[in-house]
Amino acid sequence: MDRIAIISDIHGNIPALQSVLADIESRDIKSIYCLGDLVGKGPHSEQAVDITRERCEVIVRGNWDEGIGEPTDYTTIQWHQQRLGKERLDYLKMLPFSHDFYMSGRFIRLVHASPQSVHYRVQPWDPIEKRLAMFENTEAVGSKSGKQPDVVGYGDIHNAYLQHIHGKVLFNVGSVGNPLDVTQASYVILEGVLDSASIRPFSIQFMRVAYDIEFAIRQAMDEGMPDLEPYIKELRTGRYRGLPD
Repeated sequence: MDRIAIISDIHGNIPALQSVLADIESRDIKSIYCLGDLVGKGPHSEQAVDITRERCEVIVRGNWDEGIGEPTDYTTIQWHQQRLGKERLDYLKMLPFSHDFYMSGRFIRLVHASPQSVHYRVQPWDPIEKRLAMFENTEAVGSKSGKQPDVVGYGDIHNAYLQHIHGKVLFNVGSVGNPLDVTQASYVILEGVLDSASIRPFSIQFMRVAYDIEFAIRQAMDEGMPDLEPYIKELRTGRYRGLPD
């Protein structure tokens, strides 16, 4: 049986990324796929890009990856751009939109946010029509045969979940560096027979990994990162900008 670790939304949080990679290594998993948003929010986007390029077989493009290199007057983005440098910014623009493969007879598609766009966000509580659209072929993504995926995995919303919808499986891997459900890094393990179109045993396992949140916050403070307070609140509470329940 083959195993693939799927990570997403690192957002420059290196303590979280290192903890997740250590957990993956402890399970002797060799293949790692990343669903984008390596950069932004956290203080070390440049390290996140370098580590992910070294460790991941597949990386798809996230909304932050796509937009981080655009000209802007926003000082926070300029701060991240300066740290990333031109070569990394050019690399992020060239990342593929999606990745398709077979595993244990399931046609699996991985995207950052949706098959429509890296900016088109889908939540687990959205209307079923919107969630079913995650399995559609679009101008941005589509198989040569026209076949729709049986399983779709994505990132973007920082909220891990799995749903069975009309015989298909939709799952979100959550976030490594900026989880907005619980205050632990999240990733997923797929287990099955890679590149096999024959039905074989298959599983999707959700993993949570504790990491030193206060150390991650100290790193951001030491770097003089702008927009620090919202970042601190999100890491400590697992809520978007520290909003109350």
